[in-house]
Amino acid sequence: MIDAVRQALLRAGHDDTIVEFPAGTHSAADAARAIDCCVAQIAKSIVFRAGDDVVLVIASGTNRIDRKKVAAITGQPVKNADPEWVRAQTGFAVGGVAPVGHIGEVTTVIDRDLLSLDPLWAAAGSPAHVFRTTAQQLVGMTGALVGDVRQD
Repeated sequence: MIDAVRQALLRAGHDDTIVEFPAGTHSAADAARAIDCCVAQIAKSIVFRAGDDVVLVIASGTNRIDRKKVAAITGQPVKNADPEWVRAQTGFAVGGVAPVGHIGEVTTVIDRDLLSLDPLWAAAGSPAHVFRTTAQQLVGMTGALVGDVRQD
C-alpha cells in the first residue's frame, strides 16, 4: 500500500516525501520520537464507520477525537470501526492508514488544530512509513472538511 500512497501523492502534485522508520511508528509518540518532531505534528488517521461509509479523521497526535463533533461535521452518526472493516474498506491496516491512496471512497475530516502546524507527518501505508506534508496540502489532496474534532 506504500506504492498506492506514493502514486496518490504524485497524482496530487505532492512531492514523494515518504520515509521509512524500521523501528516503526505505531503510535503518535513513537512517530514523533522517530522523526524528531513534536507529537502535535503527527497527523494521525482514525477511521470511523458511518453505516457502510468510511469517515477518516486526520487529527493532531496530541488530540483525542470527539465522535459527536465528527458527526456534526459530516452530518452522519459515526462509530468506531474494527480493524478488519478498516482494512477491507481502505486497503490499509490500522496503524498505517494514510490520508490518501485508499481503495474506496472516504469522507475525510481534518482537525483544525493541524492548520497551525508545519510540517506535518502522516502515515504512508504501513506502521513504518510516514510522509512529510502540510495541512493545506492534506486538505487539497483529500477534499477534506476542516473542523474542531478535539475532545474537550
